[in-house]
Parts: sequence; structure tokens; C-alpha cells
Amino acid sequence: MKIITRTKLNIGIALISCLTLLLSCATKPPLKSFEKPQIESAMIKAMQWQEKNFKYGKGPTDWTNGAFYTGIMRAHLATQNTVFKDAIINMGRKNEWKTYDRYFHADDIAIAASYIYLKKNGNDEANLEATDAWIYDHLNKPHDWKVGIGSAEQKILWWWCDALFMAPPVLVNYSNLKKDSQYLDEMHKYYMQTYEYLFDKDEKLFYRDNRFFIKGDPSDKLERNGKKVFWSRGNGWVLAGLALILDDMPKNYVHRPFYENLFKTMSARILALQPSDGLWRTSLLDPDSFMHGEASGSGFHTFALAWGINQGILSKENYLPSVLKAWTALEKCQQENGMIGWVQAIGFDPKPADKDSWFNFGTGAFLLAGSEMLKMKSDK
Repeated sequence: MKIITRTKLNIGIALISCLTLLLSCATKPPLKSFEKPQIESAMIKAMQWQEKNFKYGKGPTDWTNGAFYTGIMRAHLATQNTVFKDAIINMGRKNEWKTYDRYFHADDIAIAASYIYLKKNGNDEANLEATDAWIYDHLNKPHDWKVGIGSAEQKILWWWCDALFMAPPVLVNYSNLKKDSQYLDEMHKYYMQTYEYLFDKDEKLFYRDNRFFIKGDPSDKLERNGKKVFWSRGNGWVLAGLALILDDMPKNYVHRPFYENLFKTMSARILALQPSDGLWRTSLLDPDSFMHGEASGSGFHTFALAWGINQGILSKENYLPSVLKAWTALEKCQQENGMIGWVQAIGFDPKPADKDSWFNFGTGAFLLAGSEMLKMKSDK
């Protein structure tokens, strides 16, 4: 009987393990989820389904549609596919190039991002008269929110963190279009108010608004696990907004380093909070309270992190695995007909979603994420 010593056995196991690893690496099939034609096809399918199944918060020029068409805008920028550009033009015509009607509310200018995009790219049909009037009133017309005598939540003009996606990227592009840096400076002034008011420097995340500050008895303002309440989509609005701001902000703008540093700080925090399945839960610090991830916040996070990699601002080595995992999970949120499910409804705090819950801003987040996935180099 031949005796195999423990040493020889261990060496044999090690050799087999190494051969198996080498073989698996050599024969591993390409990740079809990251093939560009498939990504673009998924984006078109999502947009076309959404255009046939509209559901607005307040109307076709409100923030929900503004976020959707921002996604379409970035999809066209990434692909130059006229199906995306035509969708924006058709929307502008139907809406007569109007904004929504609250000049003091940052949400109501988000729709103008796509109008300015068309104008910037030589489309003379895009009419910015309503955009001009809204921006002038927003920056110059008196309102209680500007001086801290609004409601309990409304202590500054941009008193909720979502606002940092809605107005600042529009003002940056408007400043570029008008070749007038005063709009950049006004944007920075109000952005800093929101940053100082809502950013938690310990957690490196934004509160949605002051209802989630902990003062006195915190029992009703903590998650079940005792952590502070930080909403995934709220922080997604901020992080995606930062990517949009930085994409168009002049490189020599005096305050640009602040935005770059905030982007890196938040990106690192979001990276650290990503669950193993790729999708962020609606509560960033209490993910165990939710059985499944949420697509709109995850879409915004994926867009921002992928943009950071593509711009060389974030380390590809550190962030690419997270982005690939997130995109794989987002694709699974898309149903066969194109609908993006697992989107939390309109809200301001962590709530559950399900496979059949959808909203146009969730589709916008998916399109934003896809637009940066398309720019990823093939050496994955």
C-alpha cells in the first residue's frame, strides 16, 4: 500500500488549486452585462417604456420629469443616438419650453437642464425665455425662504438636500451659456448654505432636511438600529448632482476644489456603505431593515462613482468592482418590457420599494448610470 505523506498531499492540493484558478481566469466568459450595445439597448428600452407610462408628481415640467430628462440628456451625450435627442425635443415642444411655476423652489428648474443642453448644442428651437425668467426670479426676487422665516423646515433657500441636484447643475450650465460667472457665484453661495446646514461631517453624508437633526430626545429620529437617518436617494441626489456640476464647472473656477473634495469624500462613504448584492438600501446606515435594494438611489450612486472613475477623479482599482456590481444589480431591476422596478415612491425618508414600483426619476437614474457605463474602457 502506497503511503502519501501530509506534506505531499498539501503540495498536491495547492497545485490543483492554482491550476483551477488559472483555468477559471483563462476561460472566464466576457461579462455580457457590460457590453456597450446591450447597455444602450437597455437604456432605450427603459426610456421608451417610461414615455408610454408617465406618472408625474405635479406635472410634465416638474422635478420628477426633470430628473428623467436629465438622464435622457446624458444618454444622448454618451451615445449621440438621435432617439434620445428627439425625445428631449418632443418634450420641450409639448411643454412649450416652460419650467414649473414656483420660482423659489429649486425643484422647478430641473426640467430646464435639457433645454439648455439643446441650446448649447446648437438647437435654436429650444426657447429659454421661461428659464431666463425663472433663474432671474430665483436669484433676485425676495422670498421668505431666502431669509430664514419660512416654515419649520425652510430656513434657507435650498433647505432640502435634493435641491443640490435640481438647481446647481442648471446654474453651472446657464453660467457657461451666458459666459457670466455671477451665476456660478450665486450657485456657490446657496450651495454652501445647504452644505453647512445639512452635511454631517462625522458621517460624511447629508441629512435630507432638518427634520432629521438630533436635538433633545432623539428616539423618533433614529433608525431601529440606533443609527442616524440618512436617506439613500437624498444622498444620491447630492452625489449625482456633484458629478453633473463638476462635469461642466470651469477647471479654473476658484471654488472648484471644494466640490472635488466633497465629491471624493462622499464617494468614499457611499462605497463603504454598499451592500454585498450591489444595491444600496433606502436607509444607508440601517440596511438590514430592508430586504432588497432600491433602484433610484442606487442609480444615482452608480452614475456618480462611474463618472468619477471615467474622469480619473476616483481610483479605478478601488471603485470599479463596486460600479460593476451595482450595474449588474440595476440591470436586474429592469423588467422585460423595459420598466425599471424597485424604485421608492416620492418621499423624503427611507421607505421600502418592490419589483413593480416605478417612477420616472428612477428611470432617469438608470439612464444616468448607463451613460457612464458606456464610457467605461473595455479592460475590465
